[in-house]
Amino acid sequence: MHAVCSVRAVENALQIQIPDNARLIRNIIEAAQYVQDHVIHFYHLHALDWVDIVSALEADPADTADLAQSISDWPKSSADYFAGVQNRLKAFVETGQLGLFANAYWGHPAYALPPAANLMAVAHYLEALDWQKEIIKIHALLGGKNPHLQTYLVGGMAVPLDPDSQSAINAHRIAQLKRWAAQAHDFVAQVYIPDLLAVASFYKEWAGLGGGVGNYLAYGDYPQDTSGNPSSLWLPRGVIFDKQIGNPPQALDHREIREYVTHSWYSYAEGDGTAKHPWEGETRPNYTGPKPPYEFLNTDEKYSWLKAPRYQDTPMEVGPLARMLVAYASGHERVRELVHQVLDHLDVGPEALFSTLGRVAARGIETLVVAEQLSVWIDELAANISRGDLAIHNGERWHPSTWPAEAEGWGSTEAPRGALGHWVRIKGGKIVNYQAVVPSTWNGSPRDAREQRGPYEAALIDTPVADPERPVEILRTIHSFDPCMACAVHIVNRHGREITRVKVA
Repeated sequence: MHAVCSVRAVENALQIQIPDNARLIRNIIEAAQYVQDHVIHFYHLHALDWVDIVSALEADPADTADLAQSISDWPKSSADYFAGVQNRLKAFVETGQLGLFANAYWGHPAYALPPAANLMAVAHYLEALDWQKEIIKIHALLGGKNPHLQTYLVGGMAVPLDPDSQSAINAHRIAQLKRWAAQAHDFVAQVYIPDLLAVASFYKEWAGLGGGVGNYLAYGDYPQDTSGNPSSLWLPRGVIFDKQIGNPPQALDHREIREYVTHSWYSYAEGDGTAKHPWEGETRPNYTGPKPPYEFLNTDEKYSWLKAPRYQDTPMEVGPLARMLVAYASGHERVRELVHQVLDHLDVGPEALFSTLGRVAARGIETLVVAEQLSVWIDELAANISRGDLAIHNGERWHPSTWPAEAEGWGSTEAPRGALGHWVRIKGGKIVNYQAVVPSTWNGSPRDAREQRGPYEAALIDTPVADPERPVEILRTIHSFDPCMACAVHIVNRHGREITRVKVA
């Protein structure tokens, strides 16, 4: 996602328009990432906050089969199949080493699923591991590898299109893309969505918890043409204040974004109470946190490695919930249809959207609408190729001699976790300032100069915790945002001693 954001920032600065095929390939790559990432998040990063794996050993496989068949026609739903999964799980438990199921609060009183539902979730957890490695082959084909795709270029893509070449995207490759897209859709529609609704039905109280700041921002994404006009975005751009989804979202102006460092381990030359737009942004570390003998964090002072982004001086939530709310308020027909279906199925009102459960549901809704659209973009690419349109890159302004003396640009995308923006300033053919504001910075931000909490902090207020030594309820809300381990997590033990450090060369 940073790759496409960075090339868009430079394209915006230099006023470069990409060919339609490059637009489509970028959309296909991003859509595949959404579908894979959201499914992985649900099953492998978030499900164990709701699913008691060990409880699955108590399930009757026949009951699990009845449950699975009642909510979906997925073929792997027999009693024998679930008995086999249960035996695999039992082998894990009997060794005393739970492996991939370790480090969770098994038997916690906050778990609510019956054993049959827990066994079904375990089975689909394992299936999703195999499924995701197939779907992401779309990235291998169009991007060279996953993650960190290698085919993004300023002005287009480095993906050859040639119906007569075995080394390019041709009819055979299009058929592969279509097959993987169909696999993606089938699993999402027949496994992920039914599981999400089944799990959510046992946790309806979470429709009233974890609301957060109530303000939502989405840059929008998936352009439908190469004009660069925000109105062309398939997922719309906009801002919602105070949960107002009954009216169209406000138009978004990136120049209204500012970052504070009042409570962040950075400093600004003009003073740490000031706020800066990313084009004028500074990244000057100023660590003032715990030192030997390892005092606890003083949250009245600086306490985070994240800056505090604000839009019109207001904290904003970004991510699947923000995107689906902006799409809903913008009149996106399929999103509105699915939102109402989910609310009706769970028998909850629209206020349930602004919650931990709402975030979980929004991620599933988004996965389905994107999975449905993925094959549409593949068909459009195939149609272009069949017409003889093989253009993939616009190289008219590749040389710095054609650039203006000074230029500034911004690039945006919607990463699975939320709004991602890059800002670049170019002078004399060289980058003089580059800043990125990532989704987990928006959501995980500390308080700003006005002492306004960021979305994580606000969402945890009034969360009931049954066992403070095993705070699974805290994990449920924080994981519903899908925090980025690389962007925002630093690990220390209870005494303040650093456990691990990642150094960027």
